[in-house]
Amino acid sequence: MSFVKNLPYEWQVGLRYTRAGKRGGRNRFISFISLISMAGIALGVAALIIILSVMNGFQKDVTNRMLSVLAHVEVFDKAGGMPDWQQQAKNALRHPEVKGAAPFSETQAGLMHGGEALRPAMVRGVLPEQEPAVSDVTKHIRMGSFTALRPGEFNIVLGIDLARSLNAGIGEKVTMVLPQGTVTPAGLVPRMRSFRVVGIFAAQHQEFDAGMAFIHLEDAQRMLRMAAPAGLRLRLADMHRAPQVAEELKQLMPANLEVRDWSKLNANWFAAVQTEKRMMFIILTLIVAVAAFNLVSTLVMTVTDKQPDIAILRTLGASPRSIMKIFVIQGALVGLLGTVLGVGGGVLVASNIDVIVPFIEQILGVQFLSKDIYYITTVPSDMRWPDVATIGTIAVLLAFVATIWPSRWASQVKPAEALRYE
Repeated sequence: MSFVKNLPYEWQVGLRYTRAGKRGGRNRFISFISLISMAGIALGVAALIIILSVMNGFQKDVTNRMLSVLAHVEVFDKAGGMPDWQQQAKNALRHPEVKGAAPFSETQAGLMHGGEALRPAMVRGVLPEQEPAVSDVTKHIRMGSFTALRPGEFNIVLGIDLARSLNAGIGEKVTMVLPQGTVTPAGLVPRMRSFRVVGIFAAQHQEFDAGMAFIHLEDAQRMLRMAAPAGLRLRLADMHRAPQVAEELKQLMPANLEVRDWSKLNANWFAAVQTEKRMMFIILTLIVAVAAFNLVSTLVMTVTDKQPDIAILRTLGASPRSIMKIFVIQGALVGLLGTVLGVGGGVLVASNIDVIVPFIEQILGVQFLSKDIYYITTVPSDMRWPDVATIGTIAVLLAFVATIWPSRWASQVKPAEALRYE
């Protein structure tokens, strides 16, 4: 306690008011209200850290699943085809961040099997031997083989939900219907072709499992009547640098090529996620603000109760600024302690959520994410220290702001009036 004795008297008095008093029920009641305010700030901060970490975890998990099928960067020829794709692939691979390149063609189509209804699908033409360099779809094959996509055989690999909706299995035929029609004497006839199912993949992402199919690139070019692939798909060493790398690749490639990174290809989804995170952050910050502004009532009660003490300090020569500092210190300490406890608890839970959630599920006998409904059966968490620092800073600032008015009121107490009835 010698450290406390060496502090300025404003700090000593502020610390004393923060601790539970030994005299009278009113002092203990004020200390209890301070404890409630501290607990409210701690719970709000912890909840904000945990929920943002879980949302970051879901976003990271879904993004990784999307990019197991999608490329990090796609390069298109504005003319509609890329006959020199080998040369352009070499140009792209000169960039140190580009680790793989492969050609592709893509089109919307309808698929039918037996008496099932026509199902829409995104059909992508690829080279099976080069596809592993730009995506992980070959790792997601559940049945059949991705390498069975051979030119001229018109084979197809379906997403697992698409195969179920078509009721099509390995070795069965499905009919592909393209929106581009063929003009005949009888009129415009849709372009159709029968394909044999040689593989089924499960990327564990609803959009792809229910609406994507792969065929060989040469078969795709024949169906689309294209002389060359539509473009290139690239994989990067760091997917988070895709926007910067895409801009740099534009300088390495001819002007007739368009370069788009994965964040632009899925702009609507990422915009929705960012908006949801932003709104959740605001809502939970309001909870922290409510707890922080409970300090106003705590300090008002303290100032009312301590008016004789304030008057005595004033008569002993304490300035209004010193009186104000005492109550700012008291409120700021409550806010700081609450923030530290909240950050500690939030980081602890967010870092061990993979252990805590299964334990709660075992105790309650429930499963929060049923594998019959969700592909994700565990609650993911991605705690980011910049988020933690932002949350802690905001909580401390809110607590400090909450102390200003009561502290100014305390500094304006007149000693004569405060001691009149003492």
